Amino acid sequence: MMMMMMTMTTVIFQDCSNGRPEGSGQGDLEEGVESFKAKDLIITPATTFKEKPDPKGLVFGAEFTDHMLIVEWCADSGWGKPQIQPFQNLSLHPASSALHYAVQLFEGLKAFRGVDNKIRLFRPHLNMDRMFRSAVRSTLPPSLGVKKPKKALLFVILSPVGPYFSSGTFNPVSLWTNPKYVRAWEGGTGDYKIGGNYGPSLWAQCEAAENQCQQVLWLYGKDQQITEVGTMNLFLYWINEDGEEELATPPLDGIILPGVTRKSILELTRDWGEFKVSERYLTMAELENALEEKRVKEMFGSGTACIVCPVANIVYKGQVLHIPTMENGPKLTSRIFTKLNDIQYGREESDWTVELP
Repeated sequence: MMMMMMTMTTVIFQDCSNGRPEGSGQGDLEEGVESFKAKDLIITPATTFKEKPDPKGLVFGAEFTDHMLIVEWCADSGWGKPQIQPFQNLSLHPASSALHYAVQLFEGLKAFRGVDNKIRLFRPHLNMDRMFRSAVRSTLPPSLGVKKPKKALLFVILSPVGPYFSSGTFNPVSLWTNPKYVRAWEGGTGDYKIGGNYGPSLWAQCEAAENQCQQVLWLYGKDQQITEVGTMNLFLYWINEDGEEELATPPLDGIILPGVTRKSILELTRDWGEFKVSERYLTMAELENALEEKRVKEMFGSGTACIVCPVANIVYKGQVLHIPTMENGPKLTSRIFTKLNDIQYGREESDWTVELP
């Protein structure tokens, strides 16, 4: 049976004090090192185990495995030894900067049990590259910064997952957008995977739900540039103003997250060489005009959680803009989804996957 396991890696920061940092588990973690290695791993097995969930009934982010990985860091002694321990709550000091100032970051990737029963990670080095960028921006070691935290806790948790959206896999979603809400801005942290980017977006997400939409489409600037969706990068497949068949997605200008799936789709479609592939600015006015002229073929989101998800409607200024994604096949969206799935589940060999022993 094919399954997906979501891996969430989080770093939280806390003030340094004498003794061991809050959030630590059991085992000898006192000896600091410049970098932690697998050979130093301490394993404390769980003594009680959760009942295994039925794979057919899995939802996203509701179940977790019996163990977690933690690694502590302190400015005085460097990294402690990595430890796998029973899944448990964290203990944080009430003055932890992670709680007060959202000084933390996270990363997520999936492991796929393929058709050959082998477990594969999909381009994990890209997730680690992105996590490193977020860590540097958040003053995690080895970066330098004024008033950086003196202690940090890195932890990894695993969750068997089903479809991200309750509507299921590859079912179209509706997006809600309102120009008065802004997710990110120039010079900010919109292109980093840090908690401070997500908490403030929940109010708009609630409004989206009230309008029977699954996600928020974030706009930016006076010309209302299309940026990204709450959990997805966005692609538009259309006939552009010059009459060219084009797959377009907003550029990485510091406003949007550099998605691993986004990068993969751009590389795939450019290799196909069948139509123009662009990283360019798109505005709501351009989209409305293209819809009126029937130049829009498909629109879809991409991300680790959903892989590829077709878009059917955008609720904008009280009106429903219908995107004819499903009426058009959706040929391209389906083709990309199938291609990525074949790679992730081992039906197609690719250097994008890393097999786990």
